[in-house]
Amino acid sequence: MPVSATQNAGASVPAPDPALTQKSAMVVSAQPVVLPAPGRGQDLQVRVSAPATGGDLPVIVFSHGFGWSMNGYAPLADYWAAHGFAVLQPTHLDSRTLALPADDPRTPRIWRIRIDDLTRVLDDLDALEAAVPGLAGRLDHGRIAVAGHSWGAQTASTLLGARVLDAGGVPGEDMSDPRVKAGVLLALTGLGDDLTPFAAEHFPFLKPSFDTMTTPALIVAGDNDQSHLSTRGPDWFTDPYTCSPAAKSLLTLFGAEHSLGGIPGYEVAETTDEHPGRVALIQHLTSAFLRSALYPEDTGWKAAATALEDDTVPLGKLESK
Repeated sequence: MPVSATQNAGASVPAPDPALTQKSAMVVSAQPVVLPAPGRGQDLQVRVSAPATGGDLPVIVFSHGFGWSMNGYAPLADYWAAHGFAVLQPTHLDSRTLALPADDPRTPRIWRIRIDDLTRVLDDLDALEAAVPGLAGRLDHGRIAVAGHSWGAQTASTLLGARVLDAGGVPGEDMSDPRVKAGVLLALTGLGDDLTPFAAEHFPFLKPSFDTMTTPALIVAGDNDQSHLSTRGPDWFTDPYTCSPAAKSLLTLFGAEHSLGGIPGYEVAETTDEHPGRVALIQHLTSAFLRSALYPEDTGWKAAATALEDDTVPLGKLESK
């Protein structure tokens, strides 16, 4: 199992108040950590990133977007780990690294298997800890968050309480997980009523109900994110906020497209709106939100929201309910 140590890549971004967060200049990452997954067709590979020192680490389980893998989203995983979180990144079956053929019999259920992947990571936290040198006993199993981008955000949202509507518009299985205390949903698709005919036919799982998504979450949307799956404009990505109950916050990023400035990776080809400042804002605000959600006494989120509001040239706007 390769184990690497990297310096904090977010040295130039706004840092949380040192009094409110555990910080570490050194991040240790190990991959692949392999979890047995009977019935999945192949075992689940996970990347684990954490500060090199410290204990009682809050946990973020991150679900990647279509085609990516446990090795994507370094701008987020590196930053979160450098700021005191343990970040667990499973590789889902749609990953390009697995090269699953389109006619694989699992393909129609990959959306559901993705959810099982996140649940499996939570079920096997002890095994993940034991498999990574120096990590055993350092995770706080009582402070767990989920996060995801695009399809990964849809996957993560189900653990927060979102449900998938069946063909008759009836909410399907409740897959929420009481172990999950907060979430960050990046570029999460909106209501299924606004899917294009092609999307409605080929992606029936993209018909969510957010009515029961009660777990606290930060939704991040770009106001220039025009999806080919929807008949609506970028406001489609604000549905998870508008249509869910409190407690939720919505960060709308000015000029951002689906990559939100470049969160899938450093200098990746699919980033059409590269903007390091926007990525830095996401790093800072998501960290502050999750820490305050997991530690109610923490005031970092309130301070970060005030700072954004007071910015003379803001990169986005924030609202909460």
